Amino acid sequence: MADQQKRGAVLITGTSTGIGRTTALYLDKLGFEVFAAVRKERDADMLSAEGSERLKPILLDVTDETAIALARDKVCRAVGDRGLAGLVNNAGVGFVSPLEFVPLDELRWLFEVNLFGLLAVTQAFLPMLRKARGRIVNISSTSSIMVAPFHGPYSASKLGLNGLSDALRLELRPLGVQVSVVVCGSVKTPIWEKGGGLAERITKHYPPEAWELYGSRYKRLRDYFTRMGQAGVPPETASRAIAHALTARQARNTYLVGPDARLFNIADKLLYGRLRDWVILRVIGLSDRA
Repeated sequence: MADQQKRGAVLITGTSTGIGRTTALYLDKLGFEVFAAVRKERDADMLSAEGSERLKPILLDVTDETAIALARDKVCRAVGDRGLAGLVNNAGVGFVSPLEFVPLDELRWLFEVNLFGLLAVTQAFLPMLRKARGRIVNISSTSSIMVAPFHGPYSASKLGLNGLSDALRLELRPLGVQVSVVVCGSVKTPIWEKGGGLAERITKHYPPEAWELYGSRYKRLRDYFTRMGQAGVPPETASRAIAHALTARQARNTYLVGPDARLFNIADKLLYGRLRDWVILRVIGLSDRA
């Protein structure tokens, strides 16, 4: 890995499964002291059993101010004057729903996890990051590049994440803290099953009118995402990009993970207007008519 810096302490949120868990174990093997944030003791025990003594699970719910403060104090005591070499904001949730019927409380919760929680954690740990001239790595998605129908809640939160990341990068650069965004395409993780479960829970109380208006297209979108998840790259691909963002002398502003992420990035630059909408609907297998 190019231009590796001295290993330090890194906090990663959302390490119970998927990209977060894989990255915590990967950075542990690279020699980082890893504070792996989980919400359940069971997940903490499983990580401890698989990692080295450098991997330290920590209980943290990014939507809980008290939990964030407790985690901050614990990490601060552990790192002392060394500060924090990296913060990986990985915690996230997602579900699909027609916007006409999405419960606003569920939408607020999604934003609390994906956006406001991310900023709350960043605010809490920035003094330690400044001390070490550390790195912030925020995990985004191709859903922020090419927005699909029924993916509005998740896409909007990731678009917000991208905007916060751009502003943070410009604000923190003079202070010695680099900020990168890792845009993940299809990655084989449990988020696909979790997202499906969330969608079922949220949409099961929708009125019959919702399914009369959107049902067939909604089902085809769900089928499309199921296929995408099955064809995704392994989470280790994302972990390598995150590690580069933490260790390279000059981290990239944006990392694209997976062939679909690179393809969508090119399409985003070439397509616009009605042509863009037509291509998105064709790729997913939907008609632009009801």
